[in-house]
Amino acid sequence: MRVLAPTLVFALALSCSHAAEDGAKVAAKYNCLACHAVDHKIVGPAYKDIAKKYRGQKGIEAKLMAKIKQGGAGVWGQIPMPAQQIGDQDLRTIVHWVLAQ
Repeated sequence: MRVLAPTLVFALALSCSHAAEDGAKVAAKYNCLACHAVDHKIVGPAYKDIAKKYRGQKGIEAKLMAKIKQGGAGVWGQIPMPAQQIGDQDLRTIVHWVLAQ
């Protein structure tokens, strides 16, 4: 078991790194980074601020997915985010990535 433990840790770290890379790539694919950045406000809030605001809230993944699909304004200011046409799998990947910041 001791031999497997380091291997398992490495595999998990690689998996998390890959998931983060995928989230960043998918966000870039849909031009999310035109209005958002990881660590500072552009037009919309920084992803780190979003993660901090919603961390630990039950059902937040589904709520954020709906917010992104529907668009809107008022939570982070009056500049509206337009509704986004993103498939559920890509949207889930983006939301997981954002919440991991």
